[in-house]
Amino acid sequence: MIKLNDYLYSGDTVLKILHKYIEDLRKSAIQTHNEVDLAHCNFLIQIANLLEHNDFLTSQSQRMREFYKYMANEYPHLAFLFKGRIKSLIRAEEKFNGYVVEYIYEYYKEHGTYPSVPELKKRLDCFRDLIAYRIVISMPKCNLNREEDRETEEIKYLYKIANELPAFLEQRGFRAEPSGIEEDKVSPLLEQAVRPYYRDYIWNPSPYGYRSLHITFYDSIAHCYIEVQLRTKEMDDYAEIGPANHLGYEKRQKMERARRDEIPKGECIYFDEAYERGMLLQQVELYKLDVNMFSAMNNSLINDGCGLYRGRLILPYEHLSRFQNDLID
Repeated sequence: MIKLNDYLYSGDTVLKILHKYIEDLRKSAIQTHNEVDLAHCNFLIQIANLLEHNDFLTSQSQRMREFYKYMANEYPHLAFLFKGRIKSLIRAEEKFNGYVVEYIYEYYKEHGTYPSVPELKKRLDCFRDLIAYRIVISMPKCNLNREEDRETEEIKYLYKIANELPAFLEQRGFRAEPSGIEEDKVSPLLEQAVRPYYRDYIWNPSPYGYRSLHITFYDSIAHCYIEVQLRTKEMDDYAEIGPANHLGYEKRQKMERARRDEIPKGECIYFDEAYERGMLLQQVELYKLDVNMFSAMNNSLINDGCGLYRGRLILPYEHLSRFQNDLID
């Protein structure tokens, strides 16, 4: 079986790793008539193209910057951060194989058999977050009145910004995509017009406490999908360096082991291979990897200069509150 882990110890660049992995995976898929691995190759080609041919990001990031400037003007008392990134190779590979495992498992539980290859390939045509932007806001304590609760005020502003974002970006070549989420699963602080587009993990936090607002756009100028996430600084800390990160990892491993126990080995090669690829990546010791521009002391202390694990940064904008010394009236 061809797997990404085998390419992470040669000192190559991420692009070289991608090209070698795609080439070998395609050869194997053709030899074994594995249509899912061919779909896997096409997915990896999308990532390679983003890393190699990313001139369109100049236009896209400039249009995102216009919303940043709008917020700086409309909310001068807030501090906020705009980040953009291309999903890392390791995270993308984990997600692709995770989708295969999840879909086959759920289908098997419901039908007692396995999905057809066309059904599985259709399920895998759903990646909309290879490019993602994150808006993180904070209300400096010095800008709060004594009776105001910081978290309450930040969440109020977060939903206000979320209400403004779709119309603003749609005037600049983006199209909001329906989320498919029922309207009672989103906060009443979201206006009726934007509710169909948001996945509200603040109103409905994940089982391990992750909170954020997610919305997907199609960029009609760059011809690609992007995801925008909106969080408070506390939510971002919880997701990036807090319990959500660690607990999510533990729960994911436990869930995937349970799925493995349900599906008899050898009955579905697509499940078997995706499960093994995913578990091997979860168990990798990052400090042992030899990838150009990447280094790690352990699985927490990481210097990722190539987007292998944390993603490639494409948009860092920071705005500090203009009123750090005065209380807001």
